[in-house]
Amino acid sequence: MKMIAAWRFFIRSSTVEAAVSAAIMMTPLSYRSPKTEVRQSKIHGRGLFARADIDKGEIVAMKGGHIVDRETLRREITPRLGPVEIQIDDHLFIAPVTEEERESSMLYSNHSCDANIGMRGEITFVAMRDIRADEELTHDWATTDDDDYSLECKCGAPNCRKNLTGKDWQRPELQKRYAGYFSAYLARKIAMLAPGP
Repeated sequence: MKMIAAWRFFIRSSTVEAAVSAAIMMTPLSYRSPKTEVRQSKIHGRGLFARADIDKGEIVAMKGGHIVDRETLRREITPRLGPVEIQIDDHLFIAPVTEEERESSMLYSNHSCDANIGMRGEITFVAMRDIRADEELTHDWATTDDDDYSLECKCGAPNCRKNLTGKDWQRPELQKRYAGYFSAYLARKIAMLAPGP
């Protein structure tokens, strides 16, 4: 009798464990507003689009994942998953770490030199202006990245910089344009660059 009770408990526990594991695997790491959807982009691959009007200041998305250091990101994650991270400090990033987590972590916000969403804090993207339904939701990597890359920009915006670098946040014209919409990490770095009173 004890063996049957133990067996029933094991089956129930295993079923619950399997259900919890399945639920965890299906739970998105990142948040995308119900007013958004992912579809094909003219900028690059898939992009994030407004399904409905979004007001200035409204939360559009929040990036989720694991905190990883730069070495782990470059050595283990980027070669397997591609560019999936958001920087939160000099050597720390939020990123998925497995293939299974990649899709639930992605925001699909492409870069644009004429961005319509910016940062609030470290992981939250908000509308920088009123956005109409069907507009692609884009952010300027200058508001999130401090890195050593340099690459050709193909965003197609009238004000396209043609070349993006991981140090664009240092450009005075971008600091002015995106004031209040840099990640908290970069906002601190910008404040340290400002001349004292």
